[in-house]
Amino acid sequence: MTAGVREEPRETAHPRTPRRLPLPTLLALLVGFAGVGYRLALLFADVPPTNSDEATMGLAALHIARGDGFPVWFYGQAYMGTLEAYLAAPLVALAGPSVLVLRLPTLALYALFLLLSWRLTRRLGGDRWYALLVVAVLALGSDRVVKNQLIAGGGYPELNPAGAALALLTVGLCVTGAGARLPRWAAWGLICGVLLWVDPLILPYVLTLGALLVARRRRELAGRAGVVLTGALLLGAAPMLVDSIGHGRNPATAVLAAGGTGAPADWADRLHGALVLGPSLAAGFCSPGRCATWQLWWAAAFPVLLVLAALTAWHTLRRVRGGPGSVERVSAGVRLALLGGAAGVLAAYAMSNAAGQTPIESSRYLSCLAVAVPALLWPLWQAARPLAAHRLTAQRRFAEVAASDRPAERQFAEVVASEEGGYRHLPEVESIKATGGRPAGRMARMAGVGALAVVAGVLGTGAAATVDVVRTAPDVHAEADRHRSLVDTLGALGVRNVRGGYWTCNRLTYATGENVVCAVVDDDLSPGFDRLPAYRREVAADPDAAWVAPVGSPLAARLNERVGAESGALDVVTVAGWRIYLPRR
Repeated sequence: MTAGVREEPRETAHPRTPRRLPLPTLLALLVGFAGVGYRLALLFADVPPTNSDEATMGLAALHIARGDGFPVWFYGQAYMGTLEAYLAAPLVALAGPSVLVLRLPTLALYALFLLLSWRLTRRLGGDRWYALLVVAVLALGSDRVVKNQLIAGGGYPELNPAGAALALLTVGLCVTGAGARLPRWAAWGLICGVLLWVDPLILPYVLTLGALLVARRRRELAGRAGVVLTGALLLGAAPMLVDSIGHGRNPATAVLAAGGTGAPADWADRLHGALVLGPSLAAGFCSPGRCATWQLWWAAAFPVLLVLAALTAWHTLRRVRGGPGSVERVSAGVRLALLGGAAGVLAAYAMSNAAGQTPIESSRYLSCLAVAVPALLWPLWQAARPLAAHRLTAQRRFAEVAASDRPAERQFAEVVASEEGGYRHLPEVESIKATGGRPAGRMARMAGVGALAVVAGVLGTGAAATVDVVRTAPDVHAEADRHRSLVDTLGALGVRNVRGGYWTCNRLTYATGENVVCAVVDDDLSPGFDRLPAYRREVAADPDAAWVAPVGSPLAARLNERVGAESGALDVVTVAGWRIYLPRR
């Protein structure tokens, strides 16, 4: 009976079909790689331009790498933790001081933010195409955006990934079983503690997400979860707490004082800086260092979208029934918390003097608005998705007609008849049909078209600002080359100690690995603000200390008065873009 049976080879008995990533996931991956690759290319082109504040963080990393010190705060102040310096210290130890090694950790933080934002969008109920849209928006990089993400100047690069991680953990804490939540409670507390040390700008998100957890898990927080959360929070904030107790400092006072100094800004200026310039700059819609009038359209769209997204989330909370762990209710609650956090960030900025005094540069305080993008764009996607799905459904049905054997005329008539009443095959919009028929269908189409227009505006305006950054890259790279020529010339001249302006000194000191030490002077040659007082003492002890100033600067003009043939005058050496003033020996 078995003579006619032939055994198939084992390897062909169960052929495996290779798993393929869904198209939107693959596209999101490609867009994410493009966003990271774009920023890596900028780093190799010396974009965005570095400054002495970033170099101050670099000096902290250099000292950590050498074991010369383990600073808690950004040098010269009692707030803004040095997490970026600790992240960069191993690279500085391996490769030496450079702007590139200082920024590689911030680039990694940006990549992590993209990944967490994609995951957060999916956990909040967005489909893969919506997650692709969120990644595309966050992949764009205007001048202000790449500065916030890449410059290791303290606080900003780590805020967004931390905020997205907190939101993801909040979702997990609200929907998972109690036995699996203790590690998440620990992670939530640890991130909050680190954020309190590094930069409290993201505190509004912490408060709104924390309020959601208290509302849904209050009984659990009264037990072991509360102990674990508190212990992890204290551990994350330990550097701040130990330093504050040891030195009798109050970091909250220092943070409040940093919100703008001098005379209070007028409320009209504050509101203009916070509500007109702020949203457009933070979203990445503006050119380097300025905002054209046409780029400010987001100032009107942002508050409307914020309100619509909040109302949508609130409506879902009221409509959906289920226990506290209901996935849809949790998603709506987290979206509402993110929107509340964004509103809190904007309100806090509007109340600061910085919004009125220096609105262009101080818009960096709004960088963490990006955390709320998955919730902010939700109404646009909800309005545009039925329109796009309707088109795809029609195309699919026409394709079915073409492939069928039935008379074409009859089938096309059936398709047309089925589409006249609106989105018949989309359950998400059945309520629209039931409440209004064709007028409601027209309104849905109009809303969809409007939403698509806003999405196109977001992508188009962001892309234009990104192109502007690429256009300015050669000039920024040329300036960095001039600074490298200055460093080489000082080394050739044997200069070890110099005096210069604030934006010259620490940048020069870090670039040379402290082989050249610089003390800060103001334009009138009086002592300036030295973040590391030891540098001033070293320069003061050197009778041969030189002076360094950019060509055409007020400091250079003042030093030019001391150039001459008489005794005690200065000799000058000019190198591309810089003037080095040497005491006559």
